[in-house]
Amino acid sequence: MTLHPDLNFPLPEDFAQLTPEEVAARINGPEGDGLSGTLGARIGIRFLSVTRERLSAQMPVAGNLQPAGRLHGGANLALAEELASVGSWINLDPRKQVAVGVDLSGTHVRGVSGGFVTGEATLAYRGRSVLVWTVEIRDERGRLTSLARCTCNVVSVGG
Repeated sequence: MTLHPDLNFPLPEDFAQLTPEEVAARINGPEGDGLSGTLGARIGIRFLSVTRERLSAQMPVAGNLQPAGRLHGGANLALAEELASVGSWINLDPRKQVAVGVDLSGTHVRGVSGGFVTGEATLAYRGRSVLVWTVEIRDERGRLTSLARCTCNVVSVGG
């Protein structure tokens, strides 16, 4: 598995020395615009805070609309999987393991036509080979717009 060259996840021994905002800044890439060539960067996902149990990120609605002028449900699910995948990686030693999304489901409960949405992922289950996350996505007024659940499998990368 080839990892992104700009990926700068903290190692387990360094994690405790960083604030949740400092971890988020590392994940947002060297320029703060996400990791080049990734879907997260293309749709504008920016991490705000990252801990092992809870992560948050924002995504603009502009550029992520469906033809009817509302935020595309697929963009919501991409935000949910990005949060769950990064959250899973933070719980692993990236020198030995990474995580990949294997199951994702979502329910969209409110349309959004402008501004940004904020996703918050909470670790629901952590095992040796699987992690499960619940994700709430809210509009700028704090109203729930989508609920998602994402399961990630742990994959060994050598070592």
